[in-house]
Amino acid sequence: MTKKCKRTAIGLVTGFANGLFGSGGGTIVVPAMERFLGEEEHKAHATAIAVILPLSLLSLGVYLWKADLGAVWRIALWASAGGLVGGFVGAKLLQRVSGVWLHRIFGAFMLAAAVRLIL
Repeated sequence: MTKKCKRTAIGLVTGFANGLFGSGGGTIVVPAMERFLGEEEHKAHATAIAVILPLSLLSLGVYLWKADLGAVWRIALWASAGGLVGGFVGAKLLQRVSGVWLHRIFGAFMLAAAVRLIL
């Protein structure tokens, strides 16, 4: 399979997961880029961030069209404010963390999320 086909497949799976679960940027793009495209950890994380915005905007549009989410806006605004600060700090830290430690930290978050979902 060509690299272009792999990228497209990763995008399809990520978009599907984002639309269905509200997640997919980091949980799918990062491991897929590392494993199937051979990208290094930092580039995979930066790409995941770039992928999240258009996927989230499209999913939000579909959700708003299909459901009444008026009560959600107050929560979303506060969470977004915190997310902006956290995203800025996280992006700055990404530049300082080695690939090995980034991989370990990301793996720990993925494991914690998996345990939480199972329990």
